[in-house]
Amino acid sequence: MPRVRVVTLVDRVIGGGGGERVAAALTAALDPERFDRALCVTRPSPRDQVEELRDAGVTVIELDRRRRLQPVAWLPLVRHARRHGIDVLHCHKFGSNAWGAVIAPLIGAPVLVTHEHSWSFTGDRRRMLVDRHVIAPRAAAMVAVSSLDARRMVEIEHLPRDKVRVIPNGIVTPRVADPLALRRALAIDPEVPVIGFVGRLRPEKRVDLILTAAATLLGERKVHVVLVGAGPEEATLRDQVREASIADAVTFLGFRADATTLAAGFDVAVLASDREGAPLTLLEYMALGRPIVTTSVGGIPEIVEDGRDAVLVPPGDAASLAGAIGRLLDDPAERLRLGSEAAARQAAQFSFEEMTRRVERLYLELLGRTEELEGG
Repeated sequence: MPRVRVVTLVDRVIGGGGGERVAAALTAALDPERFDRALCVTRPSPRDQVEELRDAGVTVIELDRRRRLQPVAWLPLVRHARRHGIDVLHCHKFGSNAWGAVIAPLIGAPVLVTHEHSWSFTGDRRRMLVDRHVIAPRAAAMVAVSSLDARRMVEIEHLPRDKVRVIPNGIVTPRVADPLALRRALAIDPEVPVIGFVGRLRPEKRVDLILTAAATLLGERKVHVVLVGAGPEEATLRDQVREASIADAVTFLGFRADATTLAAGFDVAVLASDREGAPLTLLEYMALGRPIVTTSVGGIPEIVEDGRDAVLVPPGDAASLAGAIGRLLDDPAERLRLGSEAAARQAAQFSFEEMTRRVERLYLELLGRTEELEGG
């Protein structure tokens, strides 16, 4: 059988969030014997990330869309389609999903797969109309990363139930990291516990709640907060730290390529988001065996269970967040147990290999190549 020609469409290779990371890694992980792999990035992306994908055998199609409406920018993708053909156009996140629905028939892609990484519909009727009347009619499958996201897509946005598929995110289990590397790098006292967060500093991540909880804890004990990530909320968060007079106990590290290594040094890993799909950060905390306190939003309760492999708290509740962190800091044995359970669950249920296998099977199913499904 000829290889399936897959083009993945995403804004950037890296620099946005978890969805971009999944899109690039998933494209590279497709079986090269069965899939011809190409990634189309619609906006400028870091050269090292682009070259890394090319070194892995992925064709990278680079567009230069600096404005929303710029039709000429799509010519490189059109040329690729004419020269090589496309069997599956797999788009990630709402913007690329919308553009994919418009572009797919123009470039002769018979199968369009759209992929939502964090269901964020909050009443925007324009988005609902685009999802329902532009994307859904042309998509062969609409991937959600959690069962809750899938239910919302059907019940609230009224998308076709038979097109919505659930494929949870997975991650590559990180190499064993030195848990003391973070403390050494920041010269943190060995007796002071570290509360940590990794992710984009965006409003929905509610890092402000982590800082509010930390201020409460600092009234009772010594702690150090480490925030790994960059984003539009950074200036506001720094102002909050100054106003709370906790600057000596908070470190902003910005974007770090070694974020996973640094997170191995967290005594308690935290997520305080108002909304999530299936956050990669949570899966990485689990893989590292970190004790986790997280809000119970989106697909998170499908990934971790309160009291079994994490502590779940209500969103928007800084007092509950502080209380949960404090209880874990007082109970080293419970931290060890939760971390161990989390690592085991991630390895068993949320591996990158399983996610890739399910995506490959989806492509073959939609193309009607059932004999390959039966064979592997």
